[in-house]
Amino acid sequence: MSRLSFNFCYYMFFLALAIRTAMGQRSSLALGGPPNITAILEKGKQFSALIRLMKRTQVDNAIYNELNHTKNTMTIFAPTDAAFSELPQGTLNGLKDGDKAALLQFHIIPSFMALFQFQTVSNPLRTQAGGTGPFGFPINVTTSGNAVNISTGVVNTTITGILRSDRPLAVYQVDKVLLPLAIFGPKPPPSPPPSPPPVMPKKPSPVIAQPPPVETSGDMGLRENAVVALLGAVVGVLWL
Repeated sequence: MSRLSFNFCYYMFFLALAIRTAMGQRSSLALGGPPNITAILEKGKQFSALIRLMKRTQVDNAIYNELNHTKNTMTIFAPTDAAFSELPQGTLNGLKDGDKAALLQFHIIPSFMALFQFQTVSNPLRTQAGGTGPFGFPINVTTSGNAVNISTGVVNTTITGILRSDRPLAVYQVDKVLLPLAIFGPKPPPSPPPSPPPVMPKKPSPVIAQPPPVETSGDMGLRENAVVALLGAVVGVLWL
């Protein structure tokens, strides 16, 4: 074989290898497709209640848009149908639409987390529902061996299955609905009502001295006539 033929075969071999590798990567990406939380849950076959709640609140669309139109990643805890059936009757129906959406967002961590990453996570862990204050939406995650335990302050549960663990989305099965303190916990005590303003004692009204009655000329005339009549009566008695 000539040197030219050898070099040609050499280059063709690596060109074919490169094309095969690129095609394999493209096929892998096409096979996975864009993450679709509804399709992932439907494949799990025991998440009908969660799917209905996501569709009702349109949280499924928000998840899809965020994962496919941004570079954001997330981790979702998916309660089973059995977990929803354990809730007291009327728990979900008694919630406002905003609280239902917040309940679902409480099951989402706004970053991708593989199982081994929970071993070094810092608590409290912020969820997509909001802050980590005492009456907010944080969770605490601890590990014991291979077990990953989740505590909300209202319920405790454990990851019992993996539905997906591939960037940008991880989905883990849990056997209890995660109930946040902000919705299902004790409410903060109400602020005391403002103190009424102090009542100032009323000052007594000043007593105004009344002047003595002034005798009129008519009153004086009557008094004089009475005296004269009395004297006349006395003189008449003495004369007799």
